[in-house]
Amino acid sequence: MSFVLILASSLLAVEPAQSGSVKRIDTGASQITVAFDDLVEGASAFSLIGPNRIAIDVRGGKAGRGGRATGMVKAIRQGQFDSNTARIVFDLDQPAIITSGGFSADGKSLHLNLKSVTGNGSLGGRQTFLPPLRFRAEPPKNTYSVKAPIGRPKDLVALPKIYGPNDPERPLVVLDAGHGGHDPGAISPHGNQREKNVTLAIARAIRDRLVASGRVRVALTRNTDKFLVLEERYGIARRLDADLFISIHADAAGNEEASGATVYTLSEVASDREASKLAARENKSNVINGVNLGGTNQELSSILIDLTQRETMNVSADFAKLLHREGRRAMPFRSNPHRFASFVVLKAPDTPSVLFETGYLTNRNDAAFLNSQNGQSRIADGVANAIETHFARKLAQR
Repeated sequence: MSFVLILASSLLAVEPAQSGSVKRIDTGASQITVAFDDLVEGASAFSLIGPNRIAIDVRGGKAGRGGRATGMVKAIRQGQFDSNTARIVFDLDQPAIITSGGFSADGKSLHLNLKSVTGNGSLGGRQTFLPPLRFRAEPPKNTYSVKAPIGRPKDLVALPKIYGPNDPERPLVVLDAGHGGHDPGAISPHGNQREKNVTLAIARAIRDRLVASGRVRVALTRNTDKFLVLEERYGIARRLDADLFISIHADAAGNEEASGATVYTLSEVASDREASKLAARENKSNVINGVNLGGTNQELSSILIDLTQRETMNVSADFAKLLHREGRRAMPFRSNPHRFASFVVLKAPDTPSVLFETGYLTNRNDAAFLNSQNGQSRIADGVANAIETHFARKLAQR
């Protein structure tokens, strides 16, 4: 069955009769309230784990700026998903679901009630909320589209170019610039920088620094403004048989004073859960760290995967400490720079992986540093020094 690509014509589409901009966002211990300056068509919301988030898509809405993050909400991001939809993302300090919600009687504010759940809790699907009919913005009267067949989607994304020495014996590092395409990531209130652009610039700077030294090979999961699902990102590293995977991000916080870099590695709890899930999903037919699980039973498969992942986690943690040691000479870090979390991109069982939050786009000084050529060059030096030291140690241990 072929798929179709629908291209909305910006020249012919008619704007909604009314379009409400996000005026104010308030959060409490277990509530979220979004107020608009005019009517909107409606909203839908959904919860995500790894990292923990709640996203709201507002039809007939325009994104505003910021919001007050309190309670379980640690940061708020806004962006324009498309010309008729604003997306608001709430970063949470724990998994949560939406238990109830609705629009106010005048249709100009949306109220959601939240409930924290365990990491294994059911998140449910997307929930839709509509204003009272008499207080609902009219959708566009006329829309036009062009349909073109684009064929079947590929089972796997194309593998990226490998830069550096043409020597398969040299270590391979995969740099993953976070977000991309329709997902802008964090948006800075200081200059409107988008995380997807900042992370790509930093990834390229690190690549160029590593290629110049000639000690390792390097690949980028994306070298353009394109979207990749999380599994595709670490999947590229596994398919390339990478020796190290670094996912690059820029953080956001409700408190504009928050600043500095953080390095995340996979948590022990996530390791146990992911090892069990991976053993079941691969049905004992996958090759993990060079060991073919095809001839083993379920219990032995789980043990092999668990041992491999724990060793991978140890290597990842050692590199995280090294990244802080080398990086702090070139850039500021948080007071507790190495943290543990269940990020999806860290769950490759046989590829040492870290998620590097380079700073806070919500902090004026961090945003200026991350978006400057000097800042990106300093980050590249610190990361490259850590990478080269990491592999020099491994070579010495042989």
